[in-house]
Amino acid sequence: MRITKESLLRVARETVSQRTHARPDLVAAYLTGSLLKDEPLLGNTTDIDLVFVHPFQPSVRREIVPLTPEIHLDIKYNPRSEYEPPRELRLHPWLGPEMYDPIRLYDAQHFFDFIQAGVRDKYYEPINAYGRALRNAQHARQIWSDLLSKQDESPKSMLFYLKSVNHAANSIAVIKDTPLSERRFLLEFRPIAENTGNAGLAEDLYSLLGGDQADKNSLEAFLPSWQKDYLEAGKIQSADVRLHPARLAYFRQGFEALLSGDKPLAVLWPLLHTWSLSVDTLPSEESGKHSNWTACCQQLGLLEAGLEKRLQKLDAFLDEVEKILDNMALFNGLNGI
Repeated sequence: MRITKESLLRVARETVSQRTHARPDLVAAYLTGSLLKDEPLLGNTTDIDLVFVHPFQPSVRREIVPLTPEIHLDIKYNPRSEYEPPRELRLHPWLGPEMYDPIRLYDAQHFFDFIQAGVRDKYYEPINAYGRALRNAQHARQIWSDLLSKQDESPKSMLFYLKSVNHAANSIAVIKDTPLSERRFLLEFRPIAENTGNAGLAEDLYSLLGGDQADKNSLEAFLPSWQKDYLEAGKIQSADVRLHPARLAYFRQGFEALLSGDKPLAVLWPLLHTWSLSVDTLPSEESGKHSNWTACCQQLGLLEAGLEKRLQKLDAFLDEVEKILDNMALFNGLNGI
């Protein structure tokens, strides 16, 4: 099947038309994510990220709808109340960038005119950019602090560690850009770090994920074990929607494309995150059978003695992020806000 951006946009519009016809009470619908970029495909796969705004709290917040093995819909359902007050969204590190310039697909109540008037007003002014970044940095620092007293080698602790890394990196990203995408997380961060005059942060981010101890061949060798755990976890009824079986090719072919590219270690983020989520989902009596996740993390220096070292590196990374924000505040007279 030939997949083009135009054909994917057509599917998005048709999906919204069908859904809104069946639910005329929906407030709005919009497209976000990879289809806003020039090259949405990675490994000839992508997802179509749609958001439907409901008048009240929806019973389901996220849904994965398979279309082909390579393409799926990733639909979020948000209540109208999450967008209030609009001016506060300028400080929101996730919804703010998302609402700044999505593709409008349905707007029965002039939702976008009202919300975007608040979001876009002075969005890039230092006080608002700083506010978005600071929220992420503070969240990352709090998780890091919690991890100091709860160090263990479970996949759940690894997920908390990765969450801190995620917020730390996105502290820099959301100053001027959208949050980093999952599959291109490391690739997208590099130019952002360079644009801040802190190019070394890109290598530091790789190091936080074991990049200084990784190599392409060993990571490639772990893919069958990752796939086995991913599929087993996805069968569990309570599994996170991110582990939906329809996303297997999306990740697997994306991993292979990254490994065959000029930055093969960029696979570290999506591989570690989805594998940790998979193993954490498996029953405790079963997770011990999945020693290859442990072997991978040990090889990357993320467990045992290496864990303390990584937390020290995360502390140093956060120090650098906080220095950037402190300098931003000082330069723009924002100290004390």
